[in-house]
Amino acid sequence: MRTSAARADTRTSPRKHGGNGAARRIDADEIGLDALVGHAGYAVRRFQIWIFQDFIKTLGDVDIRPTQYSVLTVIGANPGLSQMAVAKRLGIERARLVHLLDSLEQRKLVKRIKSKADRRSHALHLTAPGETALAKFKRLAAEHERHVEDKIGRENRERLLQILAGFT
Repeated sequence: MRTSAARADTRTSPRKHGGNGAARRIDADEIGLDALVGHAGYAVRRFQIWIFQDFIKTLGDVDIRPTQYSVLTVIGANPGLSQMAVAKRLGIERARLVHLLDSLEQRKLVKRIKSKADRRSHALHLTAPGETALAKFKRLAAEHERHVEDKIGRENRERLLQILAGFT
């Protein structure tokens, strides 16, 4: 018995069968992926899309996106970090982080305090409501991680985290 991934590998483009130049309608699962089946980057990206969709759905009621959650978590674990340090640690462009921090500050979750050591930078801290909110976000994120485990299995999730540890 062949898996759908293996079947998809051998199928040709639906346009090649049209004859009259019109593309025939075909279910997305029937469209061949050719070499993409063996590309780790393609599989990781598709998994990332699923991960983000589930995260956004699970945390939808609190209106927190994955990057916002990451920023809040790092600030909560390291109060007083500079914006540059957070951007560098999470791999976020500085301009994008500034916009993100503006939105978190408007929501009263984060505060920027002028650094005593360098007046050009700000130390980042969670506000009291930010600390309370982050605790709730972490509970919801743990629920999301249970969804991941349900999708791929506990051992596979643990193995995946080990594989990806070199990139964090």
